[in-house]
Amino acid sequence: MIKVYTIGFTKKTAEEFFNLLELNNIKVVLDVRLNNVSQLAGFTKGNDLKYFLYKILTVEYLHNTQFSPTKEILMDYKNKVITWGEYEKEFNMLLRKRKLETYIREYLIDKLDSICILCSESEPTFCHRRLVAEYIKEILTGEDIEIIHI
Repeated sequence: MIKVYTIGFTKKTAEEFFNLLELNNIKVVLDVRLNNVSQLAGFTKGNDLKYFLYKILTVEYLHNTQFSPTKEILMDYKNKVITWGEYEKEFNMLLRKRKLETYIREYLIDKLDSICILCSESEPTFCHRRLVAEYIKEILTGEDIEIIHI
């Protein structure tokens, strides 16, 4: 069984965040945020997070905005122009349009059993990281994949 993890950093201290990664034996963090350089990101700001992950846990950091929503989809949801259900539908169509199957099969497949998909939302219910994990599971139908939100 392949365990694919997801995590949001909001409402977590750096200690809680890094302990969760360590306790779950995470080896790769896949950052799916559209903007990973915001001052609001605190200890998870792009280059800082890459440094901390390696220095503290020897964890690889990947940032890939192909797994991020467009600014338009994100702003439409944040501004309540679209519902979460509409956001999910648009985001899932975007993932399919981007044709990430090859990237997943060729580049991520060997990293999946120790990967953690990162975004900011504290809960996965209304976060695209959950949708990314579900998309990966859908693409790799021949694999036994369990999604775990930490």
